[in-house]
Amino acid sequence: MTDNDDIQGQIGEDIQMPDITYKPGCNKLDSFNWLKDLPENPNENEVVEIRFKNTRKGFFRNINSLRLEIGDVVAVEASPGHDIGRVSMVGPLIHEQMRELKTLPSLDDLKKVYRKAKAADIQKWEEAKKLEIPTMLRSRKITEELNLNMKIGDVEYQGDKTKAIFYYIADERVDFRQLIKVLADEFKVRIEMRQIGARQEAGRIGGIGSCGRELCCATYITNFVSVTTTYAKYQELSLNPQKLAGQCGKLKCCLNFELDCYVDAQKSFPPKDIPLEALDCTGYFQKVEIHKGIYWYSTDPHSSTNLIALPVQRVREIQAMNRKGKKVDRLQVIDETWNPAPVSQDLLKNNSLTRFDPPENKNPQNKKHYKRKNRRFNDKKKK
Repeated sequence: MTDNDDIQGQIGEDIQMPDITYKPGCNKLDSFNWLKDLPENPNENEVVEIRFKNTRKGFFRNINSLRLEIGDVVAVEASPGHDIGRVSMVGPLIHEQMRELKTLPSLDDLKKVYRKAKAADIQKWEEAKKLEIPTMLRSRKITEELNLNMKIGDVEYQGDKTKAIFYYIADERVDFRQLIKVLADEFKVRIEMRQIGARQEAGRIGGIGSCGRELCCATYITNFVSVTTTYAKYQELSLNPQKLAGQCGKLKCCLNFELDCYVDAQKSFPPKDIPLEALDCTGYFQKVEIHKGIYWYSTDPHSSTNLIALPVQRVREIQAMNRKGKKVDRLQVIDETWNPAPVSQDLLKNNSLTRFDPPENKNPQNKKHYKRKNRRFNDKKKK
């Protein structure tokens, strides 16, 4: 949005709308409309998706059959008054997203889209947004004065400045009835309290993760799945809280992304807690490289010195012989020069730059004609 100074005007004067540039893909939880190339059907614009501050979205009914596009600023029904939001999705993809909900809302239960926002609506909306940070800081001081064990993480004003939503975090149940009375007297608006978790707070605030990219909870994650240290153990990650924790202080959500890949890879692996018996030594498991299929053993169960790398097939053979009461001569086969081939990271290493060029014509008559043409050109050039 633009600054509030661009849309202020004197009383009685016409307020001109500023040029508003909406950039899809640069906002939190934007959805890719993969059905946008389908022919437009007027009946499919009966329901639209409206995005408000940060991660709050909702479905609204377009009762006036307005021609809405993604990025339009509209005034919608609220309780009480009206709210201002942006259109984030239109078309047939709306019904696909509504089917993903556990409880499919009926059209009669949906709130209405009143109109496209006027300049006066946007001016009041900008004024309301400027009040959010001072209100949040003041409300935090009020909670400290009331000795409430809670943290107010964000404040969102309604577009008409008649209502404010206070998002808070609390480990225990909090009696905030007195807090609501104090906040209502302080800010002269209707108060609504919503409890959120640490992951949701990080998604609302946003930030950059240790990978260098924007937080997943701020870009596309809507349903937060619990993450445990067992997921890190499956992926053979060191249980270091500083490396496994995200911006929210909880375990990183990305530990779930590759979990299934690691679990499937280890289904055929032999057990790790069985020592390998040999005539010269006994091997104790230390670590595993899952995708390379390498088990690492040492001769000391309490130390990782003198590590021996064994492929999964060799470990399976030794364990089968130990179950029969036999010991192998050596953990590693003397004649076997086993060395896993390194995996190249260059995807275009074996590809030629001319791989997309059309094939040459192998007709000898065309070759003669081509040489004759070049000879004539060279003769003219020499002259």
